[in-house]
Amino acid sequence: MSDRLVWRKSSHSNSEGGNCVEVAVTPAVAHIRDSKTPAGPGLAVPARTWEAFVAALRLSG
Repeated sequence: MSDRLVWRKSSHSNSEGGNCVEVAVTPAVAHIRDSKTPAGPGLAVPARTWEAFVAALRLSG
């Protein structure tokens, strides 16, 4: 994953270093990683898939 991506940490993450998810969304792809291991493995999904996932979470919450 590119270092030029702008990563955002989940609003549900805290400063205690718990389970944190970061996402960097481009027009075509959403990149998802664990903030504790930013150089480790991550996921890349189509941006439309990420948007549908977030929308479903909002409806269920």
